[in-house]
Amino acid sequence: MAQITNEKTVLFIDGSNFYAAARSLGMDIDYARMRAHFARDARLIRAYYYTALPEDQEYSPLRPLIDWLDYNGYAVVSKLTREFTDPETGKRRIKGNMDMEIALDMLKLAPQIDHAILFSGDGDFCRLLEDVQGMGVRVTVVSTTKTSPPMAADALRRMADEFVEMESIRDMITRPPRPSEENVTATTG
Repeated sequence: MAQITNEKTVLFIDGSNFYAAARSLGMDIDYARMRAHFARDARLIRAYYYTALPEDQEYSPLRPLIDWLDYNGYAVVSKLTREFTDPETGKRRIKGNMDMEIALDMLKLAPQIDHAILFSGDGDFCRLLEDVQGMGVRVTVVSTTKTSPPMAADALRRMADEFVEMESIRDMITRPPRPSEENVTATTG
């Protein structure tokens, strides 16, 4: 990734989109390593993580991650999901889109930053990128085209000043592999 030294930078992580991309690539994201990687040679102003939480569950599997992020330098933006019945299919659906929150925060911060890094492949963000770039902010999109279908919309990739393929930074943003059982036995026995 082309980094201009000391750029005022903000990370905008679309939690559900980024998680789906990472899972599709078999990546176990290490958020501390990822934050450090993107802070290198930059003035990281803030790292936002956006997620929707189920309202009817006392415990969500997302809770440990959200708590960890909250205590380790991320600004977590969340809202409760809503359950509704799709009028066309009659099926129960869950809605928890965070696009509006991401867009509002990015537009609000654009006058004070040099570089926005969006962790999402959602094509709905094309207009947002256009507006933020119009304010002089460089925008990098982090997602993947290595899945089938690609997680990154082609229009979003074209709109970004730079596109970072997640696979190309795997070693910088994932947990290091754990030693296998036989290696542990061989070194301790």
